Amino acid sequence: MKNFTIHLVILIFLFVSKVFGQETFESKAKEIANKIEKVTKEEKEKLKEEVEAVNVQLSEGKITQEQADKRKKELAEARAVIIEEKVTLAQNELNDLVQQKVDGKLKEQDSTRKSKIVIYWDKNDWNHNKCKDSIRGEKRTTSQFVFAMGLNNMMVDGKYQDSNYSFIGSHFYEWGFTYNSRLMKNDNLLHAKYGLSLMYNNIRPTDNRSFVVNGNQTNLETNAVHLTESRFRNVYLVAPVHLEFDFSKPTVKDGKTYFKTHKSFRFGVGGYAGINVKSKQILKFEEEDLKYKSTIKGEYNVNNFIYGVSSYIGYKEMSLYVKYDLNPLFQDNLVKENNISMGLRFDLN
Repeated sequence: MKNFTIHLVILIFLFVSKVFGQETFESKAKEIANKIEKVTKEEKEKLKEEVEAVNVQLSEGKITQEQADKRKKELAEARAVIIEEKVTLAQNELNDLVQQKVDGKLKEQDSTRKSKIVIYWDKNDWNHNKCKDSIRGEKRTTSQFVFAMGLNNMMVDGKYQDSNYSFIGSHFYEWGFTYNSRLMKNDNLLHAKYGLSLMYNNIRPTDNRSFVVNGNQTNLETNAVHLTESRFRNVYLVAPVHLEFDFSKPTVKDGKTYFKTHKSFRFGVGGYAGINVKSKQILKFEEEDLKYKSTIKGEYNVNNFIYGVSSYIGYKEMSLYVKYDLNPLFQDNLVKENNISMGLRFDLN
Protein backbone atom coordinates (compact mmCIF):
# COMPACT_ATOMS: atom_id res chain seq x y z
CA MET A 1 0.00 0.00 0.00
CA LYS A 2 2.94 2.33 0.72
CA ASN A 3 4.39 1.87 -2.80
CA PHE A 4 0.93 2.36 -4.29
CA THR A 5 0.61 5.70 -2.48
CA ILE A 6 4.06 6.86 -3.59
CA HIS A 7 3.33 6.11 -7.26
CA LEU A 8 -0.07 7.77 -7.01
CA VAL A 9 1.59 10.94 -5.66
CA ILE A 10 4.03 10.89 -8.59
CA LEU A 11 1.18 10.63 -11.09
CA ILE A 12 -0.78 13.42 -9.44
CA PHE A 13 2.24 15.75 -9.53
CA LEU A 14 2.83 14.96 -13.21
CA PHE A 15 -0.78 15.82 -13.97
CA VAL A 16 -0.81 19.00 -11.87
CA SER A 17 2.48 20.17 -13.36
CA LYS A 18 1.08 19.77 -16.87
CA VAL A 19 -2.17 21.55 -16.08
CA PHE A 20 -0.62 24.55 -14.34
CA GLY A 21 2.39 24.95 -16.61
CA GLN A 22 5.04 24.12 -14.03
CA GLU A 23 7.44 22.65 -16.51
CA THR A 24 10.50 22.33 -14.29
CA PHE A 25 9.13 19.35 -12.36
CA GLU A 26 7.60 17.84 -15.49
CA SER A 27 10.79 18.12 -17.52
CA LYS A 28 12.78 16.35 -14.82
CA ALA A 29 10.16 13.64 -14.55
CA LYS A 30 10.21 13.18 -18.31
CA GLU A 31 13.99 12.84 -18.26
CA ILE A 32 13.59 9.90 -15.90
CA ALA A 33 10.77 8.51 -18.07
CA ASN A 34 13.05 8.73 -21.12
CA LYS A 35 15.72 6.88 -19.17
CA ILE A 36 13.27 4.06 -18.45
CA GLU A 37 12.24 3.99 -22.12
CA LYS A 38 15.89 3.75 -23.19
CA VAL A 39 16.52 0.87 -20.79
CA THR A 40 13.49 -1.01 -22.10
CA LYS A 41 14.53 -0.48 -25.74
CA GLU A 42 18.10 -1.59 -25.13
CA GLU A 43 17.08 -4.74 -23.27
CA LYS A 44 14.52 -5.54 -25.96
CA GLU A 45 17.20 -5.33 -28.65
CA LYS A 46 19.53 -7.55 -26.63
CA LEU A 47 16.73 -10.08 -26.11
CA LYS A 48 16.00 -10.03 -29.85
CA GLU A 49 19.66 -10.83 -30.63
CA GLU A 50 19.76 -13.63 -28.07
CA VAL A 51 16.54 -15.18 -29.40
CA GLU A 52 17.90 -14.99 -32.95
CA ALA A 53 21.00 -16.87 -31.82
CA VAL A 54 18.77 -19.61 -30.37
CA ASN A 55 16.85 -19.77 -33.66
CA VAL A 56 20.13 -20.26 -35.52
CA GLN A 57 21.05 -23.16 -33.22
CA LEU A 58 17.60 -24.65 -33.80
CA SER A 59 17.87 -24.35 -37.59
CA GLU A 60 21.30 -25.98 -37.51
CA GLY A 61 19.92 -28.91 -35.52
CA LYS A 62 22.10 -28.26 -32.48
CA ILE A 63 19.12 -28.08 -30.14
CA THR A 64 15.55 -29.38 -30.17
CA GLN A 65 12.39 -27.28 -30.40
CA GLU A 66 11.68 -27.99 -26.72
CA GLN A 67 15.17 -26.84 -25.74
CA ALA A 68 14.79 -23.72 -27.89
CA ASP A 69 11.46 -22.77 -26.29
CA LYS A 70 12.88 -23.31 -22.81
CA ARG A 71 15.96 -21.23 -23.61
CA LYS A 72 13.86 -18.37 -25.03
CA LYS A 73 11.74 -18.27 -21.89
CA GLU A 74 14.86 -18.21 -19.70
CA LEU A 75 16.30 -15.34 -21.76
CA ALA A 76 13.04 -13.38 -21.50
CA GLU A 77 12.95 -13.91 -17.72
CA ALA A 78 16.55 -12.75 -17.34
CA ARG A 79 15.96 -9.59 -19.38
CA ALA A 80 12.78 -8.88 -17.42
CA VAL A 81 14.75 -9.05 -14.15
CA ILE A 82 17.37 -6.65 -15.53
CA ILE A 83 14.66 -4.21 -16.67
CA GLU A 84 12.95 -4.46 -13.29
CA GLU A 85 16.19 -3.68 -11.43
CA LYS A 86 17.08 -0.71 -13.63
CA VAL A 87 13.55 0.68 -13.58
CA THR A 88 13.51 0.41 -9.78
CA LEU A 89 16.54 2.72 -9.66
CA ALA A 90 14.72 5.20 -11.89
CA GLN A 91 11.64 4.95 -9.67
CA ASN A 92 13.80 5.88 -6.70
CA GLU A 93 14.85 9.00 -8.61
CA LEU A 94 11.18 9.81 -9.13
CA ASN A 95 10.52 9.40 -5.42
CA ASP A 96 13.38 11.80 -4.64
CA LEU A 97 12.03 14.25 -7.21
CA VAL A 98 8.59 14.19 -5.59
CA GLN A 99 10.16 14.83 -2.19
CA GLN A 100 12.06 17.81 -3.60
CA LYS A 101 8.80 19.14 -4.99
CA VAL A 102 7.08 18.72 -1.64
CA ASP A 103 9.98 20.45 0.16
CA GLY A 104 9.87 23.37 -2.29
CA LYS A 105 13.44 22.84 -3.48
CA LEU A 106 12.57 22.90 -7.18
CA LYS A 107 12.70 26.32 -8.83
CA GLU A 108 9.64 27.18 -10.85
CA GLN A 109 10.26 27.80 -14.52
CA ASP A 110 9.16 31.12 -16.01
CA SER A 111 5.79 30.31 -17.56
CA THR A 112 6.11 33.30 -19.93
CA ARG A 113 9.17 31.87 -21.61
CA LYS A 114 8.40 30.90 -25.17
CA SER A 115 8.92 27.37 -26.34
CA LYS A 116 11.90 26.90 -28.56
CA ILE A 117 11.36 25.90 -32.18
CA VAL A 118 14.34 24.42 -33.99
CA ILE A 119 14.55 24.44 -37.77
CA TYR A 120 16.59 21.72 -39.47
CA TRP A 121 17.77 22.78 -42.91
CA ASP A 122 19.17 20.47 -45.55
CA LYS A 123 22.11 22.46 -46.93
CA ASN A 124 21.95 20.48 -50.17
CA ASP A 125 18.35 21.46 -50.82
CA TRP A 126 17.42 25.15 -50.97
CA ASN A 127 13.70 24.46 -51.33
CA HIS A 128 12.07 25.94 -48.23
CA ASN A 129 9.38 23.26 -48.37
CA LYS A 130 12.06 20.69 -47.47
CA CYS A 131 12.70 22.33 -44.09
CA LYS A 132 11.52 20.23 -41.16
CA ASP A 133 10.06 22.12 -38.25
CA SER A 134 10.56 20.16 -35.02
CA ILE A 135 7.17 21.14 -33.58
CA ARG A 136 6.03 18.02 -31.76
CA GLY A 137 3.44 15.98 -33.61
CA GLU A 138 4.55 16.91 -37.13
CA LYS A 139 5.88 13.42 -37.81
CA ARG A 140 3.49 10.64 -38.80
CA THR A 141 5.01 8.35 -36.15
CA THR A 142 5.97 9.43 -32.63
CA SER A 143 6.87 7.50 -29.48
CA GLN A 144 5.66 7.68 -25.90
CA PHE A 145 6.67 6.25 -22.54
CA VAL A 146 3.68 4.49 -20.94
CA PHE A 147 3.10 4.14 -17.23
CA ALA A 148 -0.11 2.73 -15.73
CA MET A 149 -1.21 1.67 -12.28
CA GLY A 150 -4.38 0.86 -10.37
CA LEU A 151 -6.47 -1.88 -8.82
CA ASN A 152 -6.30 -5.53 -9.76
CA ASN A 153 -8.64 -8.47 -9.15
CA MET A 154 -9.98 -11.72 -10.58
CA MET A 155 -13.28 -12.51 -12.27
CA VAL A 156 -15.23 -15.78 -12.50
CA ASP A 157 -18.23 -15.93 -14.84
CA GLY A 158 -18.35 -12.14 -14.96
CA LYS A 159 -18.26 -11.64 -11.16
CA TYR A 160 -15.55 -10.00 -9.06
CA GLN A 161 -13.78 -12.30 -6.61
CA ASP A 162 -13.45 -9.60 -3.93
CA SER A 163 -14.30 -12.18 -1.26
CA ASN A 164 -11.16 -14.12 -2.21
CA TYR A 165 -8.85 -11.18 -2.93
CA SER A 166 -8.46 -7.78 -1.30
CA PHE A 167 -10.02 -5.19 -3.60
CA ILE A 168 -7.95 -2.23 -2.34
CA GLY A 169 -4.82 -4.24 -1.57
CA SER A 170 -4.43 -5.84 -5.03
CA HIS A 171 -2.64 -3.62 -7.54
CA PHE A 172 -1.26 -3.68 -11.07
CA TYR A 173 1.60 -1.72 -12.64
CA GLU A 174 2.64 -1.38 -16.27
CA TRP A 175 5.44 0.48 -17.97
CA GLY A 176 6.86 0.37 -21.45
CA PHE A 177 6.94 2.35 -24.65
CA THR A 178 4.69 2.68 -27.68
CA TYR A 179 4.87 3.99 -31.20
CA ASN A 180 1.94 6.14 -32.35
CA SER A 181 1.40 6.21 -36.14
CA ARG A 182 -1.15 8.49 -37.79
CA LEU A 183 -3.07 6.31 -40.24
CA MET A 184 -4.31 9.01 -42.59
CA LYS A 185 -2.08 11.58 -44.23
CA ASN A 186 -4.38 14.58 -43.87
CA ASP A 187 -6.52 13.63 -40.88
CA ASN A 188 -5.50 13.32 -37.23
CA LEU A 189 -8.34 11.15 -35.91
CA LEU A 190 -7.08 7.59 -36.33
CA HIS A 191 -3.78 6.31 -34.93
CA ALA A 192 -2.20 2.89 -34.50
CA LYS A 193 -0.43 2.44 -31.13
CA TYR A 194 1.90 -0.50 -30.68
CA GLY A 195 4.89 -1.30 -28.53
CA LEU A 196 6.26 -3.37 -25.66
CA SER A 197 5.34 -3.33 -21.95
CA LEU A 198 6.06 -5.04 -18.65
CA MET A 199 2.88 -5.83 -16.70
CA TYR A 200 2.89 -6.57 -12.97
CA ASN A 201 -0.35 -8.13 -11.70
CA ASN A 202 -0.61 -8.51 -7.91
CA ILE A 203 -3.43 -10.15 -5.95
CA ARG A 204 -3.69 -10.42 -2.17
CA PRO A 205 -5.76 -13.38 -0.89
CA THR A 206 -8.11 -12.74 2.03
CA ASP A 207 -8.79 -14.68 5.25
CA ASN A 208 -5.16 -15.63 5.99
CA ARG A 209 -4.84 -17.75 2.83
CA SER A 210 -2.15 -18.36 0.25
CA PHE A 211 -1.75 -20.44 -2.90
CA VAL A 212 -0.79 -24.11 -2.63
CA VAL A 213 -0.05 -26.35 -5.64
CA ASN A 214 -1.79 -29.73 -5.59
CA GLY A 215 -0.87 -31.53 -8.80
CA ASN A 216 -2.32 -29.55 -11.68
CA GLN A 217 -4.54 -27.52 -9.33
CA THR A 218 -3.49 -24.30 -7.58
CA ASN A 219 -5.77 -23.65 -4.64
CA LEU A 220 -6.21 -21.07 -1.91
CA GLU A 221 -5.65 -22.67 1.49
CA THR A 222 -5.68 -21.32 5.05
CA ASN A 223 -2.25 -20.99 6.67
CA ALA A 224 -1.33 -22.52 10.02
CA VAL A 225 0.35 -19.26 11.09
CA HIS A 226 -1.15 -15.79 10.99
CA LEU A 227 0.08 -13.94 7.90
CA THR A 228 0.65 -10.20 7.98
CA GLU A 229 0.83 -10.24 4.19
CA SER A 230 -0.01 -12.70 1.44
CA ARG A 231 0.67 -11.53 -2.10
CA PHE A 232 0.85 -13.36 -5.45
CA ARG A 233 2.64 -11.57 -8.29
CA ASN A 234 2.85 -12.38 -12.00
CA VAL A 235 5.09 -10.48 -14.40
CA TYR A 236 4.41 -10.45 -18.15
CA LEU A 237 6.27 -9.17 -21.18
CA VAL A 238 3.53 -8.15 -23.63
CA ALA A 239 3.02 -6.43 -26.96
CA PRO A 240 -0.04 -4.13 -26.75
CA VAL A 241 -1.79 -2.88 -29.89
CA HIS A 242 -4.54 -0.22 -29.93
CA LEU A 243 -6.54 1.75 -32.43
CA GLU A 244 -6.55 5.26 -30.97
CA PHE A 245 -8.99 8.06 -31.74
CA ASP A 246 -7.28 11.40 -31.05
CA PHE A 247 -9.40 14.56 -31.22
CA SER A 248 -6.43 16.96 -31.08
CA LYS A 249 -6.91 19.82 -33.53
CA PRO A 250 -4.23 20.45 -36.17
CA THR A 251 -2.37 23.76 -36.19
CA VAL A 252 -1.40 25.82 -39.25
CA LYS A 253 1.89 27.74 -39.36
CA ASP A 254 3.25 29.52 -42.43
CA GLY A 255 0.69 27.75 -44.58
CA LYS A 256 1.74 24.29 -43.39
CA THR A 257 -0.47 21.99 -41.28
CA TYR A 258 0.96 20.26 -38.25
CA PHE A 259 -0.82 17.33 -36.62
CA LYS A 260 -0.20 17.19 -32.89
CA THR A 261 -1.16 14.33 -30.58
CA HIS A 262 -2.18 14.05 -26.93
CA LYS A 263 -3.55 17.61 -26.85
CA SER A 264 -7.24 16.81 -26.44
CA PHE A 265 -9.63 13.93 -25.71
CA ARG A 266 -8.47 10.46 -26.74
CA PHE A 267 -9.71 6.92 -26.49
CA GLY A 268 -8.27 3.63 -27.63
CA VAL A 269 -9.46 0.06 -28.07
CA GLY A 270 -7.32 -2.99 -28.65
CA GLY A 271 -5.54 -5.79 -26.89
CA TYR A 272 -2.27 -7.38 -25.92
CA ALA A 273 -0.44 -10.69 -26.03
CA GLY A 274 2.74 -11.92 -24.41
CA ILE A 275 4.47 -14.37 -22.11
CA ASN A 276 4.75 -14.93 -18.38
CA VAL A 277 8.32 -14.22 -17.27
CA LYS A 278 7.96 -14.67 -13.51
CA SER A 279 5.52 -15.86 -10.86
CA LYS A 280 6.17 -15.59 -7.16
CA GLN A 281 4.36 -15.60 -3.83
CA ILE A 282 5.35 -13.31 -0.97
CA LEU A 283 4.36 -14.30 2.57
CA LYS A 284 5.08 -12.31 5.73
CA PHE A 285 4.38 -13.31 9.33
CA GLU A 286 5.55 -12.60 12.87
CA GLU A 287 6.51 -15.09 15.55
CA GLU A 288 7.83 -14.33 19.05
CA ASP A 289 8.58 -10.70 18.13
CA LEU A 290 10.51 -11.83 15.04
CA LYS A 291 9.43 -10.85 11.54
CA TYR A 292 9.72 -13.32 8.68
CA LYS A 293 9.42 -12.86 4.93
CA SER A 294 9.23 -15.75 2.49
CA THR A 295 9.49 -15.25 -1.28
CA ILE A 296 8.62 -18.41 -3.20
CA LYS A 297 9.22 -18.47 -6.96
CA GLY A 298 7.66 -21.16 -9.10
CA GLU A 299 5.35 -21.92 -11.98
CA TYR A 300 2.21 -22.39 -9.84
CA ASN A 301 0.48 -23.89 -12.92
CA VAL A 302 0.18 -20.35 -14.31
CA ASN A 303 -0.44 -20.02 -18.04
CA ASN A 304 2.82 -19.35 -19.86
CA PHE A 305 1.07 -17.07 -22.33
CA ILE A 306 -1.31 -14.17 -21.81
CA TYR A 307 -3.70 -12.38 -24.16
CA GLY A 308 -6.54 -9.99 -23.54
CA VAL A 309 -8.45 -6.86 -24.45
CA SER A 310 -7.88 -3.33 -23.19
CA SER A 311 -9.27 0.16 -23.58
CA TYR A 312 -8.60 3.68 -22.31
CA ILE A 313 -10.27 7.08 -22.47
CA GLY A 314 -8.88 10.36 -21.28
CA TYR A 315 -7.66 13.87 -21.87
CA LYS A 316 -4.18 14.78 -23.10
CA GLU A 317 -1.61 12.48 -21.46
CA MET A 318 -3.81 10.96 -18.75
CA SER A 319 -6.58 8.40 -19.23
CA LEU A 320 -8.71 5.86 -17.43
CA TYR A 321 -7.50 2.38 -18.31
CA VAL A 322 -9.10 -1.09 -18.23
CA LYS A 323 -7.59 -4.41 -19.29
CA TYR A 324 -8.96 -7.95 -19.08
CA ASP A 325 -7.20 -11.27 -19.68
CA LEU A 326 -9.17 -13.53 -22.02
CA ASN A 327 -7.33 -16.64 -20.85
CA PRO A 328 -7.46 -17.80 -17.20
CA LEU A 329 -4.59 -17.22 -14.79
CA PHE A 330 -4.14 -20.93 -14.01
CA GLN A 331 -3.94 -23.53 -16.79
CA ASP A 332 -6.05 -26.40 -15.47
CA ASN A 333 -7.93 -25.12 -12.43
CA LEU A 334 -11.54 -26.28 -12.28
CA VAL A 335 -12.60 -22.69 -11.57
CA LYS A 336 -11.44 -20.38 -14.35
CA GLU A 337 -10.25 -17.05 -12.93
CA ASN A 338 -9.44 -14.20 -15.32
CA ASN A 339 -7.43 -11.15 -14.30
CA ILE A 340 -8.99 -7.68 -14.61
CA SER A 341 -7.26 -4.34 -13.98
CA MET A 342 -8.58 -0.77 -13.72
CA GLY A 343 -6.62 2.40 -13.12
CA LEU A 344 -4.80 5.40 -14.58
CA ARG A 345 -2.62 5.41 -17.68
CA PHE A 346 -0.07 8.07 -18.72
CA ASP A 347 1.30 8.37 -22.27
CA LEU A 348 4.26 10.76 -22.01
CA ASN A 349 5.75 12.17 -25.21
